[in-house]
Amino acid sequence: MATHSMIIPSSSSSSSSALAAAAASPFKEILPLFSRSLTFPRKSCFSQVRLRFFAEKHSQLESSNGSATNFASLPDSGDQLTEEHVTKGESTLSITVVGASGDLAKKKIFPALFALFYEGCLPQDFSVFGYARTKLTHEELRDMISSTLTCRIDQRENCGDKMDQFLKRCFYHSGKYNSEEDFAELNTKLKEKEAGKLANRLYYLSIPPNIFVDVVRCASLRASSANGWTRVIVEKPFGRDSESSGELTRCLKQYLTEEQIFRIDHYLGKELVENLSVLRFSNLVFEPLWSRNYIRNVQLIFSEDFGTEGRGGYFDQYGIIRDIMQNHLLQILALFAMETPVSLDAEDIRSEKVKVLRSMKPLLLENVVVGQYKGHNKGGKTYPGYTDDPTVPNHSLTPTFAAAAMFINNARWDGVPFLMKAGKALHTRGAEIRVQFRHVPGNLYKKNFATNLDNATNELVIRVQPDEGIYLRINNKVPGLGMRLDRSDLNLLYRSRYPREIPDAYERLLLDAIEGERRLFIRSDELDAAWDLFTPALKELEERKIIPELYPYGSRGPVGAHYLASKYNVRWGDLGEA
Repeated sequence: MATHSMIIPSSSSSSSSALAAAAASPFKEILPLFSRSLTFPRKSCFSQVRLRFFAEKHSQLESSNGSATNFASLPDSGDQLTEEHVTKGESTLSITVVGASGDLAKKKIFPALFALFYEGCLPQDFSVFGYARTKLTHEELRDMISSTLTCRIDQRENCGDKMDQFLKRCFYHSGKYNSEEDFAELNTKLKEKEAGKLANRLYYLSIPPNIFVDVVRCASLRASSANGWTRVIVEKPFGRDSESSGELTRCLKQYLTEEQIFRIDHYLGKELVENLSVLRFSNLVFEPLWSRNYIRNVQLIFSEDFGTEGRGGYFDQYGIIRDIMQNHLLQILALFAMETPVSLDAEDIRSEKVKVLRSMKPLLLENVVVGQYKGHNKGGKTYPGYTDDPTVPNHSLTPTFAAAAMFINNARWDGVPFLMKAGKALHTRGAEIRVQFRHVPGNLYKKNFATNLDNATNELVIRVQPDEGIYLRINNKVPGLGMRLDRSDLNLLYRSRYPREIPDAYERLLLDAIEGERRLFIRSDELDAAWDLFTPALKELEERKIIPELYPYGSRGPVGAHYLASKYNVRWGDLGEA
């Protein structure tokens, strides 16, 4: 998307003639600088580090794609910014939710934007546009999303007023996803709200992946910011395999630079996932133990206690491996296993994640177990099977459950199994990371555990959802005259320690995209490396038409998952949980 930059003289004595001189030199490039909106929220959500960086660079502004831009490309129009505009920080933010009538937009994106507004994290001058094919008026959009907005962060008296203020900034434009003319009309409406100020634009693509490229093409050519940055948030799935993912990336990059593309994985915005690096790198007690010398295995577990329930048409095209493992769980694995980055800069962190993924062995079919839930009667209630869903083909072989064992070929993790397990229609809902440590050599209390040495090992559990928490399982003497040992938990339960409600992952990720912070978004080479690990096994599963093992709705999943774990002398850590 076309974006433009200008450089403001750092000296207060400099005049606007300096700008004119710069503009007159069409081949004079401007260094890529700070890509942030100059208007900060009243109650700032920006870190002090970012504020210091802004203070140092306040005299300069960057194009959204991070590349040098020349003034010859600035439009010859009355919208051209003056030095006075920029130094006063007169900028505006336009957020366009493409696919605004869909469930994701209604249930997650609009509520997240309202929460950011409620907390004062959005610029003073912003507007939110919904874009979809459905014919709606501004008022109909507001009515539609108002039912999903809550002041769940706290119960302030001005909650209703805040809702009204937010809804007045929400507008709607109906149009086709592949129509440049419709996006040109959207551009006209955006310009009316921007009123000639520095215009920053964020597009959120809450649409099926088969129309990503059409929307990006139309928005790039007809509705890109002429003088600020333009960024695009892209929802998963990012293709079905290495080939389709690579093709999608190539098509997007015909119209966007890598720096403009924000590939969102909402699990990376979860509080406990973001805390993972803090736990490891800022606590001396953990970092020395974070290797094959002390860790026996790592388990990444995801479970839902409901089935597809009418969403089977989408799910059947992808399955649980593509939907959960290849992105959510693999991203957490990379964060868990990466080496210490040079800094907290986005590129340093993402580069370390890529190193982990490139060090891993591609997933082998012999290390995969797939399952599919079947109908089940429990407590007088009948639960339908996967193929009972009317949106699912009758003889579908799409897995709703998968367990896999993966390995990292580097000095830190050589030989340590990383076990993943993900499924629908299981006995509980949750997501957690379980780190099982090795046995104590020559354990003096070995006889107290009889033959079950697994009961003598320490275990670190990071519960991502629900009931966010961190607990360390240790061995402890039961009070009394005898020598009886017990496993106890040193428990950090977030709701007890931090009573304020945890922000939704979409709030964090939307704010990061607005600020230009890319740390929690997926880079293209990272995506390529992730698909390279899973594509061979996925193709073999489909080509050989592997029949998934059936398991009852509401159970713990197929028995094959336990055989896979025992193959590597591992017991799933969640078996003892309710």
